[in-house]
Amino acid sequence: MSGHGTPTPMTSHASTGLSGEAAIPGDKSISHRSLILGALAVGETTITGLLEGEDVLDTAKAMRAMGAEITRDDDGTWHVHGVGTGGFAEPDQVIDCGNSGTGVRLIMGAMATSPITATFTGDASLNKRPMARVTDPLALFGAQAVGRSGGRLPMTIVGARDPLPVRYEVPVPSAQVKSAVLLAGLNAPGETVVIEREATRDHSERMLAGFGATISTEVTNEGRIITLQGQPELKPQTIAVPRDPSSAAFPVCAALITEGSDILVPNIGLNPTRAGLFTTLREMGADLTYENQREEGGEPVADLRARFSPNLKGISVPPDRAASMIDEYPVLSVVAAFAEGTTEMRGVKELRVKESDRIDAMATGLRACGITVEEGEDWWTVTGLGHGNVPGGATCETHLDHRIAMSFLILGLATQKPVSIDDGAPIATSFPVFEPLMTTLGANIRRA
Repeated sequence: MSGHGTPTPMTSHASTGLSGEAAIPGDKSISHRSLILGALAVGETTITGLLEGEDVLDTAKAMRAMGAEITRDDDGTWHVHGVGTGGFAEPDQVIDCGNSGTGVRLIMGAMATSPITATFTGDASLNKRPMARVTDPLALFGAQAVGRSGGRLPMTIVGARDPLPVRYEVPVPSAQVKSAVLLAGLNAPGETVVIEREATRDHSERMLAGFGATISTEVTNEGRIITLQGQPELKPQTIAVPRDPSSAAFPVCAALITEGSDILVPNIGLNPTRAGLFTTLREMGADLTYENQREEGGEPVADLRARFSPNLKGISVPPDRAASMIDEYPVLSVVAAFAEGTTEMRGVKELRVKESDRIDAMATGLRACGITVEEGEDWWTVTGLGHGNVPGGATCETHLDHRIAMSFLILGLATQKPVSIDDGAPIATSFPVFEPLMTTLGANIRRA
């Protein structure tokens, strides 16, 4: 499936007894960061388990365009020969980041304090997304940004020739913004300080430390204060990318709502800044257990076992958990449709500016499938009908959003009538093996 080509309509039919082992691809967030930090290190970084979805491959292309040498072995091992902090070359062509908001924002940060100019674009979805949340703090370093009205792509970034260190309080919980500022701080003198009121995923902090940067985090009344010493020489690393918890969410949730299911999802990253969905599902009564808990590459990892859970209950998800599961709310709303009672989700305004307005997209599709949904600017509620009672029968718009597409395909596995989507092609951006993986587990998902 391609996120840039002909639409691929798909339909999901009622299924039973999902079983087997779900081999989830590598974590998307860590894959992006591995390539970027490897490109900024001096020497060769080796990466295994890299997610080979379109988003990450676009980041690899961007790093090559900026001077890094990147190769892939036949066994899936990647090698990144970095150019060093501040060593990016000016790209000859426009950098196309496809559908990836993470990729474009992190790359902008990484090049913003180098004396080069780069122009960025993306697909129709990415070119609608706001970039000012990143370009505003990058301007404090001395970078300049010129884009379309509303701070949207295509956009040209002129890197700072004499960057300044920055102290920046992130206005909304966003790991992308935090990470862009930290990456920019690598080539600025002195200390760059980022303050976040609410904790977001901390892969950047962990990986920067792993590559040899001097970085510290202090929790105060002001929030989490992250301090980075500028202009380090990053050391190349050997990275084994854990499997993506955001992708694991789909087979896990499918098993919970599909009668007779029992699946194992091995080697899933359980970083506490990413695992909010699994905590929430267990609070709803899901039969979801962690097996073989361990640590790999500085990240907590476990095998997840998910079984059919017919007695799920609606709950109120704590707003302070939103940052740890922001990408998983669409598929959580699917599970909520099969629970008894109302599931309340608050503090989620970030969903309005993802690949699509995810609250609106899911609310519209769920209503078309017979579910009551109420929504506000930063909240929504889903009133479930219980197992076996969700009508389905609609064709749902995905708005070029991979997570919306996968969420509605999961929904159709347990509805009374099939659920269709207008376009499954964007799924390839983050989870290129979604379709065969789900089919192997026993899901009845077909292309039109």
